[in-house]
Amino acid sequence: MRVVSLLPSATEIVYALGLDDQLVGVTFECDEPAAARRDKTVVVGGRDTSGMSPAAIDAYVRGQVATGQDLYTLDAGALAALAPDLILTQDICRVCALPSGHVTEALEHLGCTADVLTLDPHSLDDVLDTILTVGQHTGTQQQAENLVTGLRQRLADVSDRVQGCPRPTAAVVEWVDPPFTAGHWVPDLVTAAGGQPVAADPSGRSSQASWDEITAARPDVVIVAPCGFGLADAAEQAETVIRRLPGTPIWAIDANGLVVRPGPRLVDGVEALARILHPDHAASTPAGRIRRIA
Repeated sequence: MRVVSLLPSATEIVYALGLDDQLVGVTFECDEPAAARRDKTVVVGGRDTSGMSPAAIDAYVRGQVATGQDLYTLDAGALAALAPDLILTQDICRVCALPSGHVTEALEHLGCTADVLTLDPHSLDDVLDTILTVGQHTGTQQQAENLVTGLRQRLADVSDRVQGCPRPTAAVVEWVDPPFTAGHWVPDLVTAAGGQPVAADPSGRSSQASWDEITAARPDVVIVAPCGFGLADAAEQAETVIRRLPGTPIWAIDANGLVVRPGPRLVDGVEALARILHPDHAASTPAGRIRRIA
């Protein structure tokens, strides 16, 4: 089977299932593992926003959406040359990846007959089910079941460690200018880590909020997890949050690696969040994943 992934999270799932030799196409954002972008054909591109401020990125995205412009570009010729059997895509967020409708239109135009599998998880359980779905469509159902069983055991281990502990309230900020609070599976991560999510919409979309609204939620801790960024950038952007919520403990987290991409590493994110919320009970977290800012 020849597989094309149009999602960084789907690429991670494909590698986790041992299908890297069948993966032929990826996006410019597929950076985990590093070999994905280096060794595979990149069929989806987009604007390089490195060096842009959060406010500038937000303005660019809003401008593109308002004028009906695409945020991502599909190299239809490269896709056709790969002759894929299966394409993994999404419809959950136009800002995060190329919508499945664009892919279907391109395939019809090219006369390609690849199957298009749309992955749209909204909760942590949905994400784990997504892994099983990819396994079913790629002939790796047993590998997927084994992977999910292992991930669920790790979640159970976290639950056992924090059982009986008070559940601190936590607000996850997914964008700082303007502020957006977490939705979809992210509140589930907080709950699984032994916390109580506030200023959040479980299984709903991330939503714009005011700093006053976040303050009014009275979080015991604020976790800065800007979509599209790693720990260093999250730590830098957390300085904005310190000014807005003085006196509140502020942590930065590797958002891309642990929070915003709906793949196997979300369980790493639960373990990291548990370390933030319950440092005396949770297991230690590898360096480079979380950082106390204030």
